[in-house]
Amino acid sequence: MLANSKLPCDEAVIRSDRDVQDCERKVGRWVLAAAILGSSISFIDGTVVNVALPVLQTSLQASVAQTQWVVEAYSLMLSALILVGGSLGDRLGRKKIFAVGVFVFGVASAWCGIAPGINQLILARAAQGIGAAMLVPGSLALISANFSKKNRGRAIGTWSGFTAISAGVGPVLGGWLVQNISWRAVFWINVPLCAAVLLITWFRVPESLDTEEAGKRFDWLGPILATLGLGGVVFGLVESDARGFSDPVVSASLVIGVVSFIAFLIAEAKEKHPMMPLGLFRSPVFTGANLLTLFLYAGLGAVLYFLPFYLIQIQEYPPTAAGAALLPFVFTMFILSRWAGGLVDKYGSLLPLVIGPLIAAAGFALFVLAGAESQSYWTSVFPAVMVMSVGMTVAVAPLTTTVMGAVDERHAGIASGINNAVSRTAGLLAVAVFGVAMFAVFGAGLEKRAASLPVDVATRDQIVAERGRFIELEPPPGLNDQQRSAVKLSVKQSFVDGFHVVSLCSAGLAVLSAFFAWLLIPKKTKDNSRGPV
Repeated sequence: MLANSKLPCDEAVIRSDRDVQDCERKVGRWVLAAAILGSSISFIDGTVVNVALPVLQTSLQASVAQTQWVVEAYSLMLSALILVGGSLGDRLGRKKIFAVGVFVFGVASAWCGIAPGINQLILARAAQGIGAAMLVPGSLALISANFSKKNRGRAIGTWSGFTAISAGVGPVLGGWLVQNISWRAVFWINVPLCAAVLLITWFRVPESLDTEEAGKRFDWLGPILATLGLGGVVFGLVESDARGFSDPVVSASLVIGVVSFIAFLIAEAKEKHPMMPLGLFRSPVFTGANLLTLFLYAGLGAVLYFLPFYLIQIQEYPPTAAGAALLPFVFTMFILSRWAGGLVDKYGSLLPLVIGPLIAAAGFALFVLAGAESQSYWTSVFPAVMVMSVGMTVAVAPLTTTVMGAVDERHAGIASGINNAVSRTAGLLAVAVFGVAMFAVFGAGLEKRAASLPVDVATRDQIVAERGRFIELEPPPGLNDQQRSAVKLSVKQSFVDGFHVVSLCSAGLAVLSAFFAWLLIPKKTKDNSRGPV
């Protein structure tokens, strides 16, 4: 979901580790190839699945909640376990855990490709998320373990360039596959990539591990409680669309989620070697940076989830065109990232971390230009995408610098990992929370418009009763062409109402992220940022 944008602290994970000796030049090339291909797999998968969702929903006759779970199952496992994947690599061997992650991801991708129904697809996506939780941090750790700080910058530049290309190619490739072959092809494309990565890793990449970490007790309780906490809250929110918040299953799920999250905080506070050291949050700058990340990436995740539905099912874009709609976003971030990184040296962290989210907020708000009638991309979607991309670019690089400067150097690796996990958790929660808002606005709009439809009362009641089908709602049989067109327009207008609410709420979250930056991040981050950690 967020793979269209650069996640915070990706490169920081690499830069933060202690210095090592360079591997042989030939070996280094293979290590870099494995890391690039490994990262590209996750980038491509994150972009192509969003483009495939509208077609996938129709093909498998999936409900709104089931379609959400195609994204949420993957994001849940990745968000809850990504810190575990990095820790296991340090303890058991980075090559080994990376390879296991690639294998699991590849097998799960094949499972997605052959899934006969939506429920199996959801389970397969969860398995993909488990593999990604080992694969994503492992791909960065390989560079860290095999390149010295002297030569790491060039390796980072190569890695960053290729992953940016994959982020740009992913949605277009995914759209083409969906349009010309099948939505299943977007999962099968991962299989040969995973096979290539496994061959390179097995035969060419040296093993490495952290002997200090290997001797420490592993925090198993933390990830279990984190998964239960996030899973309970997300399940309750997603299922509330169909069941309602008063349903015992929904209520119990939300309670389990909240209690598990509280238990997670207590357990991490008592754990000697916790997955997430809570002491890092004693730094107001670190706390502020992560709050900024949570709100800004939640807004971004919500917009990026619903945008393909708008493009494909409202504006009737072919999937390839829908995939290409965000290319200006990717290219802007790629071209301006270096310039944005220099803003910290010139102005400090505070100014770009306030201005960037505010510009992004304006971009989110501009999606209200998107209407139900047929519109030109250049006047409806493009302005919002461009403004949003400038805002995100201004914010992301300074955000990474701020997170790294907010803690002692010995904690830089885990600090960057936490911030990365927060950005993924933001996307996970955004789809669940904004799904509730979208469904409520859609239902209210459809009920209001149904009252003025040129059909009899029984047909109106039938249309309103089927609002749970969301954008897939079809006119009842027996209507003439004029009546069918009126029903379809009402469905589209109701969806657009919801999309506008999501866009404005996303803008509000971006403004809130700017507020927390202004409140908690000092002007001189390098001098004043570190708390007692």
